[in-house]
Amino acid sequence: MAEGWARQLKGDVIEAYSAGIETHGMNPSAIKVMAEAGIDITGHRSKHVDELKDVEFDYVVTVCDNAHESCPLFLRKAKVVHVGFQDPPRMAKEVKTDEEKLDCYRRVRDEIRKFVEKCPEVLVSL
Repeated sequence: MAEGWARQLKGDVIEAYSAGIETHGMNPSAIKVMAEAGIDITGHRSKHVDELKDVEFDYVVTVCDNAHESCPLFLRKAKVVHVGFQDPPRMAKEVKTDEEKLDCYRRVRDEIRKFVEKCPEVLVSL
């Protein structure tokens, strides 16, 4: 979701990449709630950070605690900024209805948007 927002809102000043320490495929609920906000992420894919080892980053923003703790050393040449968002799939396990599950994704989607709207300026201060 963060890559989708960064490309949509800040594509003129941020070259966004998204990757993780594990690949899981694109989450259908994330795709759905981003589409509700007018952002199509169906063309995105789950990438492993090793695929980006040749990219020279200015900033690496980790959005979950596990990624922050496991951030590969090659990415640490950049300024690493941790902005922890709750994990929507984990939150969704705690609720009963499909709509409540989507609400977990919507909440995190909206929090990520608010963060991205402040970028790249906010990265300097973190």
